[in-house]
Amino acid sequence: MVPPMSRFSRSPVFLAYLLFSVMSDVQSQQNPLARPPAVQNPLAKPKPKSLHFLMQTCVDKEGTGKEAFRFLIPAGWKFEGGVRWNLACPGMPATVSYTVRNPAGDEVLEVFPNQIFFYTTDPTSLSFFPVGSNYLGSEVRPLADASKVLAQIVLPRFRRSVTGLRQVREEKLPDLARQLRTLPGDAAGVTTFVDAAKLRVEYPAGQRMLEEDLTAVVESASFNTFGMNGAVTMTNWLAEYLMAFRTEKGKLDANARVFQTMVTSFRWNPQWFNQYTQVSQALIQMKNQQIQQAANLSRILSQTQNEISDIIMKSYEERQAAYDRISTNFSQAIRGVESFRDPVGERSVELPSGYGRAWANGLGEYIVSDDPSYNPNEGTNQTWRVMEKGE
Repeated sequence: MVPPMSRFSRSPVFLAYLLFSVMSDVQSQQNPLARPPAVQNPLAKPKPKSLHFLMQTCVDKEGTGKEAFRFLIPAGWKFEGGVRWNLACPGMPATVSYTVRNPAGDEVLEVFPNQIFFYTTDPTSLSFFPVGSNYLGSEVRPLADASKVLAQIVLPRFRRSVTGLRQVREEKLPDLARQLRTLPGDAAGVTTFVDAAKLRVEYPAGQRMLEEDLTAVVESASFNTFGMNGAVTMTNWLAEYLMAFRTEKGKLDANARVFQTMVTSFRWNPQWFNQYTQVSQALIQMKNQQIQQAANLSRILSQTQNEISDIIMKSYEERQAAYDRISTNFSQAIRGVESFRDPVGERSVELPSGYGRAWANGLGEYIVSDDPSYNPNEGTNQTWRVMEKGE
């Protein structure tokens, strides 16, 4: 048996593409965070519709001590979660899980940790590592498609405390699966499989009904070898991009642009990416040892190099470039987000489309508004600078 290869480091390009598949039917231009005027006076000037985003950073407190990633979240929303390390899993020694929640409403973005699996058709190996056991950090379990992963793994593990949950519909995401097929495919002796799906569920919460779109991507690599009983197949597989977009029933579409901005703004820190990759490589080299006893994260981190190797940097840059290209096409396709130029940070930022104007204050905060007379510099001691639309 061999440990599964890591897919944790893939670019967030597929997050943007995944959200396109989930939210592609958005029609409403309603701003879910705007409040109607308290007094319905037809002569009164309506309050401007605006959204305020802050840059949320996540520091890897368990391991490197570095920022692991950052992304934009609406002002006032709460972020919880982060990076968890598990050195017993050399193929994926760290996972990320978090929630971003609107404390004034039911809107939640939740990202679940990747689930890594291994399976073999060798009955002798299965006698030592039966289904449900752990092999080098991977759960032993037969390969399942994305729909089954959502129904049989994600819901039981992450929604087990929910009562009255009803599955409304499931949908395959073949476009997403085809996009993933651009990664290295079948090679000599190796068969790959990629599948993607979403599942809509609803359940009561007090007097309200909530609805969620849950998504999953499954990737696997299988190869044939020989065991004590003849030819056998071994499969390493991963359930990833396990996410949930939750609102009060009937409001998912109206919140699409907010969710989309959070997802498309996600960026790994390349320095963290570098150390994570080196740790994974070191653990894979130690796979024949007693990892729990031999591996110590602080010791391994002390041996990693600050300089990012050409191979790691090339991989990072290629993923980021692919993300930028697909994210641009994706934004133009559904007009959910569009690119603005941050005049302070001198970089491109994806913000919700349809608002017309955007401002940056140099502190990683952004405001968009559809009111031509709105000026965020009024009534504040901060300096907000107008952002120009990108290409």
